[in-house]
Amino acid sequence: MSDDNKKQHPATITAQALGWVEETTRSVTPPIYPSTTFERKTDLSYHDGRCYTRTDNPTYDQACAVLDALEGGVETRLFASGMAAAVAVLHALSPGDHVVAPKVMYWALRSFMLDSGVRAGLTFDFVDNGDTDEWVKHIKPGTTKLVWLETPANPDWQITDIAAVCAAAHKAGAIVAVDNTVATPLLTRPIEKGADIVMHSATKYLNGHSDVLAGTLTTADKDSQFWQNIRKQHAGGGGVLGVFEAWLLLRGMRTLSVRVERACTNAMAIARHFENHPEIEQVQYPGLESHIGHDIAKRQMNGGFGGMLSIRVKGGGKRAVDFHNQCKLFKRATSLGGVESLIEHRASVEGPTSPVPDDLLRLSVGIENADDLINDLETALANSK
Repeated sequence: MSDDNKKQHPATITAQALGWVEETTRSVTPPIYPSTTFERKTDLSYHDGRCYTRTDNPTYDQACAVLDALEGGVETRLFASGMAAAVAVLHALSPGDHVVAPKVMYWALRSFMLDSGVRAGLTFDFVDNGDTDEWVKHIKPGTTKLVWLETPANPDWQITDIAAVCAAAHKAGAIVAVDNTVATPLLTRPIEKGADIVMHSATKYLNGHSDVLAGTLTTADKDSQFWQNIRKQHAGGGGVLGVFEAWLLLRGMRTLSVRVERACTNAMAIARHFENHPEIEQVQYPGLESHIGHDIAKRQMNGGFGGMLSIRVKGGGKRAVDFHNQCKLFKRATSLGGVESLIEHRASVEGPTSPVPDDLLRLSVGIENADDLINDLETALANSK
């Protein structure tokens, strides 16, 4: 990354995609390189070191460079999904290694940890996201090898103090990986706060149009043994991103700034409107002063508090389901971070062992008009039983 890029605002980095122009035609839109293989020179070396798409393709270069610039990292790898990226981090560990992770986090990854992770010989402690003392207590010097953070955490949007946990983890000799999917690098840059690796389910905000499945990992140290283990898993495991998906991901990232800004504004408007609503038990959004992690979020997040919030409906789970069924603009669907607003009864998705209250609805707030979204929720609430 050039010194000029380091000085640029994230909005400029994303819109310009670092200002690259295709050399042959001077196209401002990057081409797609569908080739799976690359010709060797007569001396058996490779042009630009490229051998095979599973390990390298020119289509990946610009998306990776943009993420390096946004996150302040030195190398990014693209994966076939967010889960593939997260699992690659776990596969970089060895049997007997100890992992500390949040009690409330992306449910599919927590389930993977407790199933495949345990069968692979890893041990886990799950702690309260917002309790720094609890994080420190469970990080064991010489034993804990990975601390996995997710902040804001899905789906109650608790906030973890990244800098404080990183300091404790590094003192104990552990690597810190942060799921930055919800905050995006526009709001939080974990590497600046001490994190070693940043993960994204790029399916969500980075792409932003609900039409690409992708994951990313960005590192602060590409020469570390842990990152080398991840690189081997990336190439050898085969869970790489296709070139067309990589091209679409870059296209989506070019509007990241305006989409996140609008989503933050809309989410705050909805949170404020329903915070003291007589039919709502609680609004969970880190931008509200009433949120338990607000002070840390205010210090740690810049430019907004994200587009995700949850509401707990008076009347219990039955009414919450009916409420979400009554919505028209908010679509009843899983996922988040797209331009369209989504609503989901999370407990029914996660199943009977979920820690999510039955009256909780998760909202992914899109870029529509805020008044229209509020009216949709108000009408659905009034019609729910």
